[in-house]
Amino acid sequence: MIQELYQKHLKNLLSESQLLFFYLVVIIVQDIKNVKLEKMAESCLGAVAHGGNPQDRAAPLPLPIKCNSRRKKLQRFLSLPIFKVKKLWFPIIREWVYQTFDKQETIYLAIDRTNWNNKNLLMVSLIYKNRALPVYFELLSKFGSSNFSEQKQLVSNIIGLFDDYKVVILGDREFCSVKLAEWLDKQGFNFCLRLKKSEQIELKNQGWISLENSGLKPGISLFFEKVKVTKTQQISGFSVACKWKKSYRKSVTKEGWFILTNMNEASEAISAYKKRFNIEQMFRDYKSGGYNMEGSNVVGKRFISLVIIMSFAYFIATIKGEIINKKGVQNYVTRVKNYGRLTKRHSSFYIGMYAHKWINFMDKCWELVYALMRLSRHKLDNYLRGMRAMKLIQSTF
Repeated sequence: MIQELYQKHLKNLLSESQLLFFYLVVIIVQDIKNVKLEKMAESCLGAVAHGGNPQDRAAPLPLPIKCNSRRKKLQRFLSLPIFKVKKLWFPIIREWVYQTFDKQETIYLAIDRTNWNNKNLLMVSLIYKNRALPVYFELLSKFGSSNFSEQKQLVSNIIGLFDDYKVVILGDREFCSVKLAEWLDKQGFNFCLRLKKSEQIELKNQGWISLENSGLKPGISLFFEKVKVTKTQQISGFSVACKWKKSYRKSVTKEGWFILTNMNEASEAISAYKKRFNIEQMFRDYKSGGYNMEGSNVVGKRFISLVIIMSFAYFIATIKGEIINKKGVQNYVTRVKNYGRLTKRHSSFYIGMYAHKWINFMDKCWELVYALMRLSRHKLDNYLRGMRAMKLIQSTF
């Protein structure tokens, strides 16, 4: 269920009843792929009686109390003062990083902002194998873009968490403040922050020019080393790496990247910035592609508590999916590749999430499955291989 990585930590923070309820809520989130409190609390026995969808047949939050009482219990649980990112989540991330990365290895952290139902969330995420894992997040008390002060506060919260590693901060055009770049440099971070094409740099023989007039064209890259950036701020000492991906067949890139960086080479900065897009995949997994976070109506502290629970569920699914991949039985859970497609069809997160549902649903239908296998003896060898694969998958839970 919950890996040893955080069992001991949670036991020190939560009472026995809180710990059991925490485990139960994480399992429910994985099972129904929805964090709306009503969905988690309501009884789906009617769906079973009327032959409803298989996804609806697992009764969420199976406590023998009234539906409204289950919803209120969830609300009270999400209001517990223990639900703080630094207290509940940081130790898990710190220990996992220690077990996963070698000291002085480079760690890439993406900073980004997303909107969920009028909730404005700033987040720092750790890039890991074509996905991102949440590290720290906080709600903005306003709508719209974040400013330098809010961005500085966000990153300040993770200072000290990765002292034994080289850290590269990645940010899109919302985080292109040269003040942020200066501050990150003083903290000892490398950074790759995407500039707007309207920003200006000063070149020795040409004076001030806008980046869109720098000569960047599809298929080429440029590197302006140690130049002054922005005519108003005139910050010096940093470089601008430029890259415009070449158009190929139907794939047309409308504009290039202009990356403000303190790295020494264009290829290094461009390669690092590409990793930022993995956070977009994580946001998709949190929303309609996974846990349907946008359907939740909770606000304020309860919202942060819900994101913490969802982060645990996401982390568990991702790590278990990775283990299933290593065992070589992922094709029993989902289609791994499409014909003619170079990349995998599903991430470790999806494999872990689907494996959870497959194992749970198999337990409920075992008598029917067993009867079906007895009637298909010519497929016995295939079924036996599948049973072995299922045992390997079950061993990860």
